[in-house]
Amino acid sequence: MNAEPTDFHDFLGRHHPFDLLPPDALAEVSGNLTVRDVPRGTLVMTPGEPANTLYIVCFGAVETRSPDGELLARLGEGECFGVRAILRGGIAVNRTETIEDTRLLLLPSAMFDRLRRNHLPFAYHFAAFEGGRFQDAVDGIPSARGSDLLNKRVGALLTRDPVTVPTGTAIRDAALTMRNERVSCVMITDGGALVGILTDRDLRNRVVAEGLSIDATVDRVMTRDPLRMPVTDYALDALMLMSRHNIHHVPVMRDGAVAGCLTASSVVESHTASPVFMARNIHNAESLQRVQEAMQRLPDVVHQLTESGATAHSIGHIVSALTDAVTVRLLRLAEEELGPPPVPYAWLAAGSQARQEQTALSDQDNCLLLHDSYDEQEHGPYFKALAAAVCHGLNACGYVYCPGEMMAMNPQWRKPLSVWKSCFRRWIEEPEPKALMLSCIFFDLRHVHGDPGLLNELHGVVLEKTRTNRIFQTYMAGNAVSRHPPIGFFRNLVLIHGGEHDRTLDLKHSGVVPIVDIARLYALAAGSPAVNTVDRLQAAAEARALNRNTAADLMGALEFIGIARLRHQARMAREGKPVDNFLSPAELSGFEKGHLKSAFSVVKTMQAAMASTYQLGRF
Repeated sequence: MNAEPTDFHDFLGRHHPFDLLPPDALAEVSGNLTVRDVPRGTLVMTPGEPANTLYIVCFGAVETRSPDGELLARLGEGECFGVRAILRGGIAVNRTETIEDTRLLLLPSAMFDRLRRNHLPFAYHFAAFEGGRFQDAVDGIPSARGSDLLNKRVGALLTRDPVTVPTGTAIRDAALTMRNERVSCVMITDGGALVGILTDRDLRNRVVAEGLSIDATVDRVMTRDPLRMPVTDYALDALMLMSRHNIHHVPVMRDGAVAGCLTASSVVESHTASPVFMARNIHNAESLQRVQEAMQRLPDVVHQLTESGATAHSIGHIVSALTDAVTVRLLRLAEEELGPPPVPYAWLAAGSQARQEQTALSDQDNCLLLHDSYDEQEHGPYFKALAAAVCHGLNACGYVYCPGEMMAMNPQWRKPLSVWKSCFRRWIEEPEPKALMLSCIFFDLRHVHGDPGLLNELHGVVLEKTRTNRIFQTYMAGNAVSRHPPIGFFRNLVLIHGGEHDRTLDLKHSGVVPIVDIARLYALAAGSPAVNTVDRLQAAAEARALNRNTAADLMGALEFIGIARLRHQARMAREGKPVDNFLSPAELSGFEKGHLKSAFSVVKTMQAAMASTYQLGRF
């Protein structure tokens, strides 16, 4: 039967995302609904049948199951189903049945499509169902990228033509060119191709300080094959590159030719809290106290990046690059005090630092990988002191000690290569709970300082074993579905009850960690060495270990949960409160709550599919 236009106007206006529609659009929707009263046990949608209707539950309840019978969702008052079927070709994929006497409101798909075209917030709510368009929806909202300097293209920041000299130029003439052109660097070319860069710092350190003749040619002192970037990259990408490598000049290329040079000051001239300047101050710090002082600006940097529209993915890379800079500086300070290392070593980051996904709140996870020439009696005291200096220094800089003591100053995480190989073999071949926990944490390893070849050799052994070991993968899958996203059967947010964090959501352990676990498993199954979660999902999709649409949905969910977490932490820091991962829904708009529910639902659906794939039973 047809409903009167006013019958459901108030009902829809109380439920997301219809509450995002302007009054005239909401009135139009109300006037185009059809009502269907359905008794309990009625099959509403069947896999393979045409789907040209959006269903809205007015009262009662329905449940959706996959074609093989796996429960995917239970929906109640105000919630919708049939969305994915409409958006992915107009054919039902799953089976939906009423589990109570239910009244359904039916909206034609043509009108649903028109609402999505004309009302961006409404479309944004459903983006997670579209298989990879979650982030497209974020980018489409004007406030999401803003006009901040960080989000401009690199090419837009170039203010002059490039200043170049050929390789045979005398140092004297290159310095005169820099003075006359009023630039802090010149780019060195050979036949028009970029081969090097010469900066004022090079003149100071490599010419004047070394007493080199100014009649020598620039190729004696230039930085060869410098890092570079295309004009189409974002200025934010330039910040990341400069922060990670502690450089202040980046040649910019257009179609293989030099288009100009980007300097740190040109990128951040209007930003007092700059990750580039932080990285520089960390690199130049002469003591632990100076490193601590530099790191005091981290909350301001995270706040600035969050407000500018930077993605959680980019912010994680920048914050992790700063942690790398702190770690390297502490290692060098320790080596200055202790002397050169007696045998080669690699300092490895684990956890969120390794994945380049850190926020303003991070503990430290790290380990030492030593060359097999290591002798405990002869070399042990040196590396014990080195590890202690760095771990205590990281704690002083705000990276608190790992609660599980997974740090290089713990002898358990300071071992030669051959011993690490044996540990991983044992963890993989005998995946009991503790071994599984340890292996999951230390699969997330990334080289920060020292000999990178040591980790490369360890990675080769680990990846080969995990790629072919189905039993170990099954244990990892069980671990990945053990942390449930905080979404209930009726798509309501499930809050923590009682204790210090009463009525909040744990965005880290219930939001981010389940996606990290899923990505780790599928990347290892694909034999990918990737560590970053987005990189892992992309690698798994390229290897066809994971459906591309599913991977895109998970990346979108990770981004939305991640940015909600960062904004919450930035807000707490501004208010002078201890930063944590526990978000109260009261901090969110109805729009944000709805999309957070969609993100959690994506994860829950993927966990159900994983449980089916690895035959884990109900979870």
